[in-house]
Amino acid sequence: MNEAQVQFAQVYDRVQVDSGTAGPIDLSGLMGTWINTNPDSGGIARMVISGSNESPSLRAYAIGPDGSIDWGAAELKVFRAGPASRVAAGFTSSYDFGFAETQLQAMILKGLIVLVQTHHFKDNSNRADYFVREYFGLDHGRY
Repeated sequence: MNEAQVQFAQVYDRVQVDSGTAGPIDLSGLMGTWINTNPDSGGIARMVISGSNESPSLRAYAIGPDGSIDWGAAELKVFRAGPASRVAAGFTSSYDFGFAETQLQAMILKGLIVLVQTHHFKDNSNRADYFVREYFGLDHGRY
């Protein structure tokens, strides 16, 4: 494929962006504390999304044997609902724990975050890489 000739890879890419539609992504729908809807989860219990359009971040808290495990803050790459949209529709983030890498991909669907986690072990432990999908609801002070 000749990059100089290709202007789009799919119909969604064919948009005319002008000063009326271009602008920063509205992150307000992402900001806050998100709680895992599965009380029996063995993965991430909650996520806190904060920051600004210039530097949004996610802080994940996983379930550990003696309480929550703070994974720390990670940079978010936020995606729009479409090329000309200002609505945040999803994000990616990643963590490198040394022994393993975790990639997070999320989308907002009907007021929930659908979070996909892929886990890859790097420590020669022979543990199998795995995939998890879980749902998170925004904490409105009811928890």
